[in-house]
Amino acid sequence: MRIAVGSDHAGFDLKSALAGHLAAGGHEVVDLGTDSPDFPVDYPVFGLAVARAVAGGRADRGLCVCGTGIGIGIAANKVVGVRAAVVHDVTTASLARRHNDANVVCLGARISGLAEATDAVDTFFTTAYEGGRHQKRLDEISQYETSRTDPAGATVAGTGDDHERQQPSS
Repeated sequence: MRIAVGSDHAGFDLKSALAGHLAAGGHEVVDLGTDSPDFPVDYPVFGLAVARAVAGGRADRGLCVCGTGIGIGIAANKVVGVRAAVVHDVTTASLARRHNDANVVCLGARISGLAEATDAVDTFFTTAYEGGRHQKRLDEISQYETSRTDPAGATVAGTGDDHERQQPSS
């Protein structure tokens, strides 16, 4: 699998260790930076770079690391077609793939230790998407992403647009 990786300065050491682990496991790793923990850089630059590589087909999946994983994940999710998920362990990594077909995994270097991060990344890159009942939800996200219109029949109270609360499907 071809995996694009990127981090800010806070995530550099963890990103580098995980990139080495992935390469040793037979993956082709494309490191999009940053190249040092010594100089402060902005996480959006690297989250967007990884996301664009995945969305553009230059990588199959992506790995992003910043201090918490949150900021770089928010940036990555701005790219159409990217489903970046912040994970903390094997459970969240597995669910991100199985239920959400996440294509970018985000980790926090200040949150996760190397062993836990390695296990989560291994799980993320070896877990398949289940499809089925989850596909409808991804289709709804994709619809909004491309058209900026709510999914058919979606209604939520309190949004200021006179929608009623969504009723469960029969």
